Amino acid sequence: MTMNAELLNAIAPAAAIIGVLTVAGWVFTTWLRVKNGYPLDGAWGQAVYPKTSDEAMERVKLLSQENAQLRAELGSVKDRLAVVERIVTDEGSRLSHEIEALRRPAN
Repeated sequence: MTMNAELLNAIAPAAAIIGVLTVAGWVFTTWLRVKNGYPLDGAWGQAVYPKTSDEAMERVKLLSQENAQLRAELGSVKDRLAVVERIVTDEGSRLSHEIEALRRPAN
């Protein structure tokens, strides 16, 4: 064997591993971009966004309305919870004051 063939036999496995890891990294990065809603890159580096249809826009509109309704409902639930907490804590302190008043000797 010549020296070039020995060098090629030594470098080929490392080059193959690097190539496979590069492709796997590219696939993983693309998967992460799609999963998280980032645009993909086109052939010349421009962003390629998914096409939006009227149906998709209507769905986004409905979800936004539902989100607003749920936020309003959550606000009212928080207000109710604050009232309940105030009642519970006030009733407990008032009750302890009444018990202490009963323990005092009547004059």
